[in-house]
Amino acid sequence: MPIEVDVAVLGGGPGGYTAAVKAAQAGLSVVVIEKDKLGGTCLHRGCIPSKALLRSAEVYATIGDSASYGIRLPEGAASVDWGAVLKRKDSIVEQLYKGLQALMKQHKIEVIQGGGRIIGPSIFSPRSGAIAVELADGEAETIVPKNVVIATGSRPRKLEGLSYDGELIATSDEALGWTSRPSSVLIVGGGVIGVEWASMLSDFGTQVTIVEAAERILPSEDKDIGAEMAKALRKRGVVIHTGATLQTDSCITSDKGVEILAMTGGGDTLTLSANRMLVSVGRIGNVEALGLENTDVKTEKGFVKVNPATLQTGESHIYAIGDCIGGVQLAHAAMHEATMAIEHLTGSKPSRAADRDIPRCVYSRPEAAAIGWTEENAKAEGYQVRTAKLPLRILGKALVHGKSDGFAKVVADAATGDLLGVHLVGVHATELIAEAALAKLVDAIPWEIGRTIHPHPTLSEVMQETMLALEGAAGHA
Repeated sequence: MPIEVDVAVLGGGPGGYTAAVKAAQAGLSVVVIEKDKLGGTCLHRGCIPSKALLRSAEVYATIGDSASYGIRLPEGAASVDWGAVLKRKDSIVEQLYKGLQALMKQHKIEVIQGGGRIIGPSIFSPRSGAIAVELADGEAETIVPKNVVIATGSRPRKLEGLSYDGELIATSDEALGWTSRPSSVLIVGGGVIGVEWASMLSDFGTQVTIVEAAERILPSEDKDIGAEMAKALRKRGVVIHTGATLQTDSCITSDKGVEILAMTGGGDTLTLSANRMLVSVGRIGNVEALGLENTDVKTEKGFVKVNPATLQTGESHIYAIGDCIGGVQLAHAAMHEATMAIEHLTGSKPSRAADRDIPRCVYSRPEAAAIGWTEENAKAEGYQVRTAKLPLRILGKALVHGKSDGFAKVVADAATGDLLGVHLVGVHATELIAEAALAKLVDAIPWEIGRTIHPHPTLSEVMQETMLALEGAAGHA
């Protein structure tokens, strides 16, 4: 007999499991269909394992700089035990995975492991939306839900012409499983993932080269963030080529590694070689084999099309959220969209945040974070802007911490004083951006943030000081 439920969620990543929990909290019966493991890419192949590696790299780099804190160690006292680094990463993932399984049981959410495919009208349902599930043991199950939430996530985009083997040439998914640290690596793509891997591997002692087709790394962020990040990475020996396009048909692999050509914007040819190549050129939605052809759900450029306000697809009872719909493709964005979708299907009128008002974070060393308009984009939208930018070195806490590189930058509307964007580079930037996210939610203006009492000495003071600097009233600039 088919299983009848109020909500069936296709995919158990951050968007999927959040949708399931929110639906259960609303008193609805829920089934989650996940072909791999609960937690999705974020928990198993993305956010969590990569941040675990970044933390180990940061600790190693700090130990290497211990003399600057007055702590002297014997020569060669610190070394990297790569196996132990991977073991720590895996233990963190496993702990969170067990917690997620317990969360599903707590909310009485049934989790079915298998591949789900939406079927058209049938004896089970007069409309599209019933789901045929191929179970891991080869058996089949049919789910008949009143509503469907598609949350199937995304996967790394691959460049045509390269022979991926997961070792010499890999995406970030495979690189997380590297059993040894490469002596050198060529990172194709200078976006968030590429920069994080460059930071982590360079801290571990790998020689890193980044090739980015755009004119700067982190091209979707404010130009000042990209410039500051490039400066910090180059200071640590990372080689960065921007405005360079990889010639994939020139790739040669051998027991020594990878060699490939790249063409610069000026027409010069670069010969690049490394022990391994990591390709990080964006992600595409997991929208194949879902049975969408049996529905009025449409896709565009590899992502599910939705009503931006309600997250409904071409069929009103089928919603889609998270990476599979494109947009900012962040775990916390998927969680937000999950909440909005469930609120809508339960009769509320939720207000979905604009993509630009979802915090964007880079967990490199130094960190970077932003929310809202960049200065360039605000001007392109027709705003007359005012900006203020202050270095972290004005803060006592940054100096005490030993990490005073970086800055805070605020973009405001010159006409109304409204806060348009906040951009941070430096230690704990990914934590500090939460204050700006709250400010955007409650529509606070810079003056109000500047008048908010911030504890001293803290890194958070850079938010206060930069907001005050817009009025020429910063106390420590």
